[in-house]
Amino acid sequence: MKKQPPKLKLGLPKGSLQDATLEKLAKAGFNVQVSSRSYIPYVDDPELEIRLIRAQEISRYVDHGYLDCGITGFDWIQENGSDVHEVGEFIFSKISRQPTRWVLAVPENSPIKSVKDLAGKRIATEVVKLTEKWLRKNKVKAEVEFSWGATEVKAHELVDAIVEVTETGSSLRANKLRIVETLLVSTPRLISNHKAWSDKWKRRKIENIALLLRAAMEAEAKVGLKMNIPEKNLPKLLQSLPALRNPTVSSLTLTGWVAVETIIDEHVVRELIPQLKAAGAEGIIEYPLNKVVY
Repeated sequence: MKKQPPKLKLGLPKGSLQDATLEKLAKAGFNVQVSSRSYIPYVDDPELEIRLIRAQEISRYVDHGYLDCGITGFDWIQENGSDVHEVGEFIFSKISRQPTRWVLAVPENSPIKSVKDLAGKRIATEVVKLTEKWLRKNKVKAEVEFSWGATEVKAHELVDAIVEVTETGSSLRANKLRIVETLLVSTPRLISNHKAWSDKWKRRKIENIALLLRAAMEAEAKVGLKMNIPEKNLPKLLQSLPALRNPTVSSLTLTGWVAVETIIDEHVVRELIPQLKAAGAEGIIEYPLNKVVY
């Protein structure tokens, strides 16, 4: 009988972070396909078993050992009080590459200006424990109730304030709400339970996933650039263009010319290419990157 390969059980967030997470995993080299009829997706790695679970619950299941590891927000690790090992931080939010923030928000015309003004007030939020901890830290007593959704609407009629998650603040502004304070800045984390982390095979597998994810994300903001240039122009080119750090320079069969290849931030390319052309570079090629490993 053929021996079954060892398995690592990985939890991925179902919901708002799902598409961004699957996209990053694909760039890291893991093809994950989700079926509407099953919460167990297909993955083209026989050593992985994937479960789609709400981000709010993943840290609990990792902590309890049902999952070996998982990707979830730092906010839910804190809200659940989960005792897990944090392997790495990965910013791939659903809107931008900015961290999400849990903020205290009130109607624009509210007299509440700071946490001290919340004494005796009522707050609605999905992160009850996190909010209560923040209030205790500031020595303020207020009532905190769990919100099942549509929290922005409640701020105008049902409660005095809300604690809500935001990336850009646009949704809060659209609902005529004003941000008073930030309680927590959160980013997605790859986490493991301590038993899996102490297992040699599982730890190596988790570390490899982290390495490939990090490499794929580093590559997103960078491009490769290659060109040919007269050798006599090379010192001036490198001196005047600091973006070309540590380029690879190799000789060409054409006497007096060299090939230059480098990796740079994508946002500088539009300014750099005209300068390279003016410096005598020819055959300039820009190409995308899949992974960058430092």
